[in-house]
Amino acid sequence: MPEVKKAELVQGIVFMASPVRLDFHGVPDNLIQTWLGTYAAYRPHLQCATNLTVRLGPDDVMQPDAVLILDPAHGGKTSIDGSGYLAGPPELVVEVAASSVSRDAREKLVSYRRAGVREYLLWRVIDEVIEWFVLDEDEYRPLPVVDGCIESRIFPGLVLNVAAALAGDRAIVLETLNAAR
Repeated sequence: MPEVKKAELVQGIVFMASPVRLDFHGVPDNLIQTWLGTYAAYRPHLQCATNLTVRLGPDDVMQPDAVLILDPAHGGKTSIDGSGYLAGPPELVVEVAASSVSRDAREKLVSYRRAGVREYLLWRVIDEVIEWFVLDEDEYRPLPVVDGCIESRIFPGLVLNVAAALAGDRAIVLETLNAAR
């Protein structure tokens, strides 16, 4: 079988994805998927998706690690294009970054902001930092960490226990999320 490659178009430049490692991507990515999937499971107007192609514009075709999409009937900004890809900005994009951290923290952040992605969560795995930004007057502003947690401004009850996530403690991440419901 031919080897399949993952590529993204970021500000008109094609980037090939790096191989992913268990501890620096696979496990944190799974934690994010579990957290967002659990949140979306109780909200029929939301869709959670992983590693899908998102067409933000002619120069930006991304494959974020996770997205949370609000149904257009409830104010969401995305649609499905004729090829079956997501078109337009998801409400929340998550990137789990190790080798790609500089691109995710710079070029992709700019592209997501420019496209109108309302919230962007960047998990810098090697640095052990989770940053969650909210779009405010066309600029990304960091959401504050309060009592060790960050909470979405647009998704009520979407709370991330930062220390538990960084420690890989899915149980505490989900307990914190469920307590906020």
